[in-house]
Amino acid sequence: MRTLMIDVCDLETTKARMLAALESSEPSAPVLSFPSEEQLFTVLTARRWTLLRALTGAGPVGVRELARRVGRDVKGVHTDAQALVKAGVIDKLPDGKLHFPYDAVHLELELKAVA
Repeated sequence: MRTLMIDVCDLETTKARMLAALESSEPSAPVLSFPSEEQLFTVLTARRWTLLRALTGAGPVGVRELARRVGRDVKGVHTDAQALVKAGVIDKLPDGKLHFPYDAVHLELELKAVA
């Protein structure tokens, strides 16, 4: 099963992960990091999360079919899908279909008291 981990971390942590992945002979787990919780929730709104849920493990899906699956209008789904493509969350294939090549998503957030 291929799982995408989504988290919030600073630039230094992201750089360190990239360097470790480049230096390792083992494949690293896919991670999508956002610089802040605000940015994560700007990209992954509730409606976009529904699209992501519908695409998880589904293979390539056209926008009209995706709209049918989530019970929304095509224009709204298209707009939200474009935002997810632009953010690098999902792929848009040459034939125009949308693809999320993972079977699961692990969202990791931590809230700490500010000292």
